[in-house]
Amino acid sequence: MFLTWRAVVLTAVGVPIAIAASSALPAVMWFALVVIAVGIDAAAAPSPRLVATRRETPTSVRLTEATATTLLVRNMGSRRMRGWARDAWQPSAGADAARHRLDLAPGDGVRLRTPMRPTRRGDRQAGPVTLRLLGPLSLAGRQLTVPLPATLRVLPEFASRKHLPSRMARLRELDGRSAVQQRGPGSEFDSLREYVIGDDVRAIDWRATARRNEVVVRTWRPERDRQVLILIDTARSAAARIGETPRLDAAIEAALLLSALASKAGDRVHVVAFDRAVRARVSGVSGAALMPAIADRVAPLEPRLVEPDWTAAAGVVREMLGQRALVVLLTDVGPGSVDSGLLRALAPLARDHQVLIGAVDDPEIAALVTERGDTVELYTAAAATRFELERDAVAERLRRRGVEVVSSDPDGIAPAVADAYLALKAAGKL
Repeated sequence: MFLTWRAVVLTAVGVPIAIAASSALPAVMWFALVVIAVGIDAAAAPSPRLVATRRETPTSVRLTEATATTLLVRNMGSRRMRGWARDAWQPSAGADAARHRLDLAPGDGVRLRTPMRPTRRGDRQAGPVTLRLLGPLSLAGRQLTVPLPATLRVLPEFASRKHLPSRMARLRELDGRSAVQQRGPGSEFDSLREYVIGDDVRAIDWRATARRNEVVVRTWRPERDRQVLILIDTARSAAARIGETPRLDAAIEAALLLSALASKAGDRVHVVAFDRAVRARVSGVSGAALMPAIADRVAPLEPRLVEPDWTAAAGVVREMLGQRALVVLLTDVGPGSVDSGLLRALAPLARDHQVLIGAVDDPEIAALVTERGDTVELYTAAAATRFELERDAVAERLRRRGVEVVSSDPDGIAPAVADAYLALKAAGKL
């Protein structure tokens, strides 16, 4: 049972009656009459169990995009039903206008549309549907909560896709589809063309030059069908919030942009999310199905407050890759990386594969270095400076082991990793 505002107002009318009579008896009698009226009205309300409900929910939606869920309500009774229906969802699902008015004749049905705009990535769960049906006097009514389980998968926003056109233009240059071409030990011969000023003299084909009586150079294009394995760290460091988002979300953005770019380049892309065990894996998918598969698998990922097992992660890489490939590790490069065994695990991998680390920097640390207004800020700046020096030292140790390291803020890490991939491809290191 529930009460409406009319019952509250009717009860409040008894207060001036008691004041005017200078006695509590009239107020008690009035209150008793209100209770009786409310009880009769609630008993006369239609039963909400005679309402059939069904929820239609979209399978998935991209973060920050609008969608809607539909609640189907039908009056299965023989009386008119008036009241409300509430289509409840988790707050992060963004279903703000979830309360709907009902006025159904016997046998009638209605489709109630609840607009949604999710604010968090992952699986958003639906709550129960609450039905409230009014009595004839609109003083009270009957209430019923109906569990209708539903899940909306909120995919990553993929805001970094705005960087894809410019990187694709660079990729076309590398792939020989425009005038600029690169030469590298891991590149394939493409064609011959006339020498122009600025070409590498080592690319001159002397035999073709002698036959044509003009200087001719060989053009090259990066090899295709290479393997790119992207390893996303979901351990403790991925839970750190940098600005408004966790480090893991920035890593997912970088993985999506690199996957799209490498797929367009003709490379085979594998994605693994790992901390102490594999949390998500996408392998053996190509073409138009690749990006939806990656987005679907990484959408429900959440950081785990555990230390990563880099030795086990290296074992997963060896198990998946049978030939030389590019291994991209999206993790934090800090002083704790030495204690976690990252350097020890990557050293053997770097001998067999080209390893690239993409690390997300915290802009607040760089800001703390410059703030030296008082004693507290001075000590804070010293601590931040020491942290940056230790992080740079770890990055340098990784580079000495043949590991490429790039770092940037959450908005810049995705294009930075994509640029590093293009640079490695241009140098013929893939």
